[in-house]
Amino acid sequence: MPIETVDAVVIGMGPGGEDVATRLATAGLAVVGVEGRLVGGECPYYACVPTKMMVRAAETLAETARVGELAGSAQAQPDWRPVAARIRDEATDNWDDTVAVERFEKAGGRFVRGWGRISAPGEVTVTTADGPRVFRAGRAIVLNPGTAPAVPPIEGLADTPYWTNREAVTTTAVPESLIVLGGGPVGMEFAQIFSRFGADVTVVVRHRILPKEEPEAADLLAEVLAREGISIRSGVDTRRIEHDGDRFTVHLDEGEPLHARQVLVATGRRTDLAALGIGAVGLDESARDIEVDEHLRAADGVWAIGDITGRGAFTHMSMYQARIAAADILGDTSESARYHAVPRVTFTDPEVGAVGMTEAQARDAGLTVRTAVTDLAASTRGWIHKTGNAGVIKLVEDADRGVLVGATSVGPQGGEVLSALAVAVHAEVPTETLRRMIYAYPTFHRAIEAALDALA
Repeated sequence: MPIETVDAVVIGMGPGGEDVATRLATAGLAVVGVEGRLVGGECPYYACVPTKMMVRAAETLAETARVGELAGSAQAQPDWRPVAARIRDEATDNWDDTVAVERFEKAGGRFVRGWGRISAPGEVTVTTADGPRVFRAGRAIVLNPGTAPAVPPIEGLADTPYWTNREAVTTTAVPESLIVLGGGPVGMEFAQIFSRFGADVTVVVRHRILPKEEPEAADLLAEVLAREGISIRSGVDTRRIEHDGDRFTVHLDEGEPLHARQVLVATGRRTDLAALGIGAVGLDESARDIEVDEHLRAADGVWAIGDITGRGAFTHMSMYQARIAAADILGDTSESARYHAVPRVTFTDPEVGAVGMTEAQARDAGLTVRTAVTDLAASTRGWIHKTGNAGVIKLVEDADRGVLVGATSVGPQGGEVLSALAVAVHAEVPTETLRRMIYAYPTFHRAIEAALDALA
């Protein structure tokens, strides 16, 4: 089999992979981008972009329901058809990546549709519809395979027509009832979206919702969801799932079985490192993640970015790492990756934004921790906002250094308010300096000032 020699091969053209491949191609390198699914990855087709269109539609319905308390009267009839049409036409081009492929090729890259794996040091074999192709990467192999929905080994589940996020995004109708397995950001967003469009929703979680976030944030969101009619069964395991051709039956380890028209599995993400052939360069194929250094180097001539590095399955993380990896490949080592101020947002209503460490993580790290929590609803802007104003600001300080190491912003536009806190954590701005700032009035972010006062 002939071997084609190029400068770089990028396996996986999600947001980060596409970005690093484009940067290298623009710099004049001969770059091959390999993707077996859609160029752009999960984000523009099944995650960030279409789901936020769904969130926007659902929050519009919620705002209509609040008119009676604030501005008169209004009625809204939920209709999923414009939502589905917008996702198909505006977000995904009917799940067609032609535009993305052409964009990469115009930047000077070469695209190969298929599944790539490292077959030897410096060598990538791509399985395509027309047979295998082999590339010798003289300068770099970049791994960015992303992740797929993780489906737990629940008895009977595999034999049912369950949904993951992909089926939920592509649906053209809202089920009359829905059971969501999993209480992370994906499960919580979909639960609220479909509930606001008329579905009877139950969430089943092993421990609590948003397990990686502050308990104050999770408790507040649980209260809001309960008021909206969403049932949360926490602290239970799913033992068996059945489907009779019409309805699902979900058997738990305690209590009566649950019944619904649809089940959505939102229990995390997975990747198959063995399929990448990383053993050929001395890496552990049975590991959960690929360990990389501060320049995203995984092995000699191999870089890894995105979900598989274990630093958070976020588009912004993949893009951040792509920039650093591309620079390193091109000989610029001036920037090193730092992960002390990673921001994240769950786009529920209220939004849950967080950055850096939680209180528990800070204590586990051995820091001298000081915290403060303020009620956003009790702030002036929260009082003005009235209905739909639930929220909190939580600050986590390293008291020895006098800097914030973590923060949480829950509330209307919680992800936007988070930006000020993200800067503070990233730049390690002294909390005393933050106290001396002027905070615009009356804004939601002014609640940060109250939290700083409580911290003192």
